[in-house]
Amino acid sequence: RLWVSLVDYSEDQRIGKQILQTTVDAYRKLRNTVRYLLGALNGFDEAERVAYADMPPLEQFILHRLWELDAQVKTAFEEYRFQDVVRPVLEFCSGDLSSLYFDVRKDSLYCDRPDSIKRRAVRTVMDEVFNRLTAWLSPITPFTMDEAWSSRFPDAEAGANCSRVLPLAPAEWENAAEAARWAKVQQVMEVVNEALEGARREKVIGGALDAWPTVTAPAELLAAYEGLDAAEVFRTSGAELVAGDAIAVVIKTADYPKCARSWRKVPDVGSDAGYPDLSARDADTVRYLDGLKA
Repeated sequence: RLWVSLVDYSEDQRIGKQILQTTVDAYRKLRNTVRYLLGALNGFDEAERVAYADMPPLEQFILHRLWELDAQVKTAFEEYRFQDVVRPVLEFCSGDLSSLYFDVRKDSLYCDRPDSIKRRAVRTVMDEVFNRLTAWLSPITPFTMDEAWSSRFPDAEAGANCSRVLPLAPAEWENAAEAARWAKVQQVMEVVNEALEGARREKVIGGALDAWPTVTAPAELLAAYEGLDAAEVFRTSGAELVAGDAIAVVIKTADYPKCARSWRKVPDVGSDAGYPDLSARDADTVRYLDGLKA
C-alpha cells in the first residue's frame, strides 16, 4: 500500500531496486517516528497536558504544522490523491520532527523535571502528533499503525485505530507568526550546523555539546531568537549571538565542567553541593526524582 500511495496511479508505473528501496526507507522513517513517540509518551496522561497558551514557541510551531497538514491530508484523501498524503507526512517526519523537534527537545525530554511546563508541553505536543500520525496513516500502513495504537492503548475502551475519526485541528493552532519566526531561526541554524560539522571533522570538538559558538547574523534574524534558548536550538552547551551584516559562525569550545547527566558544559556545574557532578538544572531534577522515591 505504501508504494502505491507514493506514486501517481493514474499513470503507468516503473519499478526497480531503487524505487523499492525508496519505499522501504519511507516505511522505516514512518515506523521509527511512531516508535520514538511511543517511548517518549510512556506514562503520559491528561493531568500532564498543557494548554496551548502556556506552550513555548517551538511547541506552537509544531502544532501549526499539524494544523497545516491536517487540512492537506484530509483534502487529499477526499480526492484520492494518496501520494499527497504520504509525501507531506514523510517530509514532516524527516524535517520538522526528526531534524528539528525531536533533536532540540531531547534534552528537555530526558533531563527536565517531569512536572516542568516545558517538558509537559513537549509530551502534550508529542501526544497530538502520535494521535494524528496513527490516524492519517491508518489507510496507508494499517497493520503498523494499529500495532502502535494498541501498544499504547491496549484496553478495549480506546477502540480500534482503523475506526477512529479525528476532528479538525483546533483553529487556535494556526500560527503564521511562529511559522515565519522558525523559518528565520532555521536559516541561522543551517549555517551553525555546517560550522559544527566542520569543527567535528577537524576534531576541534567531539560533538555539539563541546561547542560554545559565536553566531553573527543580521538583527532581523536575531530577533527571531528572542525568547528562545539559542544553545538549546543549536544543541550546544552555550551560544553567543552578535548582530552583524551577514551570518557567520565561529566555533569556540565550552570551557566549563561537564554535567554528568546532561553532558552539557555549563558554568553552574557543581553549584549544588548535594550533586557536585551536575548542573543546577539537573541537580534540581535529580533531587525531585529522589524525593519521589522517598
